[in-house]
Amino acid sequence: MTTATRERAATKDRAAKERKPGTEGPVSVGVALVFLTLMAGYFLMPVYWLLVNATKSQRDLVTTNGFAFAEVQLGQNLADLFARDDGVFGRWALNSLLYAGLGAAVGTILAAMAGYGIAKYEFRGRELLFGFALGGVLVPATALALPLFLMFAGVGLTNTYWAVFLPSIVSPFGVYLSRVYAAASVPDELLDAGRVDGASELRIFFTVSIRLMAPALVTVFLFQFVAIWNNFLLPLIMLQDTSLYPLTYGLYTWASLVSRDPSLQVLAIVGSLVSVIPLIITFVTLQRFWRSGLAAGSVK
Repeated sequence: MTTATRERAATKDRAAKERKPGTEGPVSVGVALVFLTLMAGYFLMPVYWLLVNATKSQRDLVTTNGFAFAEVQLGQNLADLFARDDGVFGRWALNSLLYAGLGAAVGTILAAMAGYGIAKYEFRGRELLFGFALGGVLVPATALALPLFLMFAGVGLTNTYWAVFLPSIVSPFGVYLSRVYAAASVPDELLDAGRVDGASELRIFFTVSIRLMAPALVTVFLFQFVAIWNNFLLPLIMLQDTSLYPLTYGLYTWASLVSRDPSLQVLAIVGSLVSVIPLIITFVTLQRFWRSGLAAGSVK
């Protein structure tokens, strides 16, 4: 009996070791699903509230439950939104697309070149330079706001597109991530092969290395795009001309005037809903690039 018991115990141990991941008991799976469902509901609740109240009139907005639909007039609200103040909301949306889209693209390229250079080239002061980049990650944006304003005021660039665009193309985190990813995903043998074939360093970077770094660069672009799109402090201190406002600051100015013009309350909510759409489109469009194995087969 003792030998049989030991054999059964050993069999159970082997079965437990050979159990594949994902075959846990139904209780643990159910707990995980419930937890994830609750977290999804928690994070999506503000979006649901925004969607519900963007469909209401001003009277329904203040007299009905914020999580219950009333008479739907989303089309009229959208028409009022884009017609307000001679279509200034459309101008704000274009400004945000310019600041975020172009700023994120340029910032990603600069971060990729800097990170790639630090990772793949030996030069004096390389680690010190990388240390400065890491230090930039730790400095909060609020600490840089006043120095940036004084610098741009000194050269007469406040209240211009450049006052928001130029600071947006600097991404210390992008440099850090590009350096780490380039060191891990771009083989030195591949670079040597390109040099043997007579390709210049710039051509190797833009035709070979940047493609292998694509997942990291997409991550940098998304972080930059979201950060610039949601940026509020920099436009607040740099801009006075209403036509230069991005969506964040423009909607804030409307919300601050609700006490004098209650109709702006609905427009601010509808505008906030519209401002989320480009972020969703960007994430859905670029998520396919977050796939591993891009360098598979590149070195024979």
